Amino acid sequence: MDIQNIIKNLHPLEIKVLLKYNEKDELTSEKLQKELDYKEGHANQAFSWLGGKELLNVFSRTPHTFYEITDLGREYAKNGTPEERIISYVKSNGAKTLPEIANGAGLEQKDVGSAFGPLSKDGILKMNAEKKVEYTGAEIPARIKLAAKLLKIAAESQNGQIESSSLTKEEQDAIAPYAKKRGAADSAFKIIDRETVIYKLTSASKKILDALKTAGITGNEIGELTPKMLESGDWKKGTFRGYNIAIPPARIIPGRTNPYVQFLEHVKDKLCSLGFKEYDGPLVETEFWNGDALFMPQFHAARDIHDVYRIKNPTHAKSIEEPWLSNVAAAHKDGGNTGSRGWNYDFDHEFTRRLVLRSQGTVLSAHQLHNAEVPGKYFGIARCFRYDKVDATHLSDFYQTEGIIAGEDVNLRTLLGMLEMFATEVAGATEVKYVPGYFPFTEPSVEVHIKHPVLGWFELGGAGIFRPEVTKAQGLDCPVLAWGMGIDRMALMALGLNDLRELFSEDIEEVRLRKAKF
Repeated sequence: MDIQNIIKNLHPLEIKVLLKYNEKDELTSEKLQKELDYKEGHANQAFSWLGGKELLNVFSRTPHTFYEITDLGREYAKNGTPEERIISYVKSNGAKTLPEIANGAGLEQKDVGSAFGPLSKDGILKMNAEKKVEYTGAEIPARIKLAAKLLKIAAESQNGQIESSSLTKEEQDAIAPYAKKRGAADSAFKIIDRETVIYKLTSASKKILDALKTAGITGNEIGELTPKMLESGDWKKGTFRGYNIAIPPARIIPGRTNPYVQFLEHVKDKLCSLGFKEYDGPLVETEFWNGDALFMPQFHAARDIHDVYRIKNPTHAKSIEEPWLSNVAAAHKDGGNTGSRGWNYDFDHEFTRRLVLRSQGTVLSAHQLHNAEVPGKYFGIARCFRYDKVDATHLSDFYQTEGIIAGEDVNLRTLLGMLEMFATEVAGATEVKYVPGYFPFTEPSVEVHIKHPVLGWFELGGAGIFRPEVTKAQGLDCPVLAWGMGIDRMALMALGLNDLRELFSEDIEEVRLRKAKF
């Protein structure tokens, strides 16, 4: 062990830990924050650096799971859960339709739709012959009462959290439907996994400690000379940390296009060379174009897969273009002129004007349908937003490439050929498979999956043939193929990456070395 070299490279955060504690002390981040006045980040840095020098080891790890109440959960704790409010409203006001319950109980239609199913299964509510919800008089299930109790406990606690290990099996079952890791903003509880890590100094730290004391190093040495210190003369009263004047100067490196931007341009060039026309649209959309025009029912639980960000101000658009609004409303209510029976509910003209951040690229296709030429091929690259847990294959702010092919002769075989082209020629995949999918706006629907050398199989995107309820409502009466691909996921293969977050890496050296396979 080169003691002098280690001492020379010790940071003050490490020095103070070595001077304060010995091998018998159990060290945690909280302990350093309390006794050394460190911030959490400083404590973690000290542990990381000391561990890298083999002066500190992990002694134990204890996992914990917490349920942390969200803003939505606090609103539930104050005003009642959707189930409680729905039951209370129907009991007080008699049989009502789902939209009427949503308006009367102050709830979103999708929340009413999601809650009605379990309440109907429990025998609390039922749908009568007039498509209205009735209260059966049955006793409210214990799970609903337990959930309400846990919401109040969390809301009144100091940190808003409940530890999983403190709950009974019944309480854990009751809280589970209200808790999410991913997209927690639309749930009452956010699931948080934490670890209590305990560290101990190694025997080697004793030699370093003796050397620090012999050298008179305290960890309070001056590491930065400031104008204020020069002005006051305080620099004369302290000692300085060592400076390395042999550090080489910064390199001068010529700039070039970011590899991910190159990939996006490559995708555009590929599609344009195949005769596709590019279209674009705004980031802020109405619920009409983001979902209603795609025949997604306003109140149905299927809409939950598109967890949208809502606009705070203004909250709603002034109007929706006609005749598309009337056509789509009729398609939802009774099918209109599409040959469908529709969804059999009264279309909410207030909800459809609500402003959201675009959650899917297919909204561009919805806009394009009534302007499309037949035959015609169109594509767009759309930046989309969904609140989601960020991991290797998910981002909350992501890009999709999507498009349509309109023509009398196009069919599923045509669509599968396009998907294979995307997977092999654009993404660079060598193994491709198709699996059945479900989207409210296409039938049949299919998902294309590719195999990544590290991440394994994952979904590249979805596709299908637009339903007549979508195309005819927009004045188009011919088969229309539609697809939406995760262009970020295609970039994983093309750029040889293993994590979507690497597309936006702050490590400039990694970005400089990155090369595409095209």
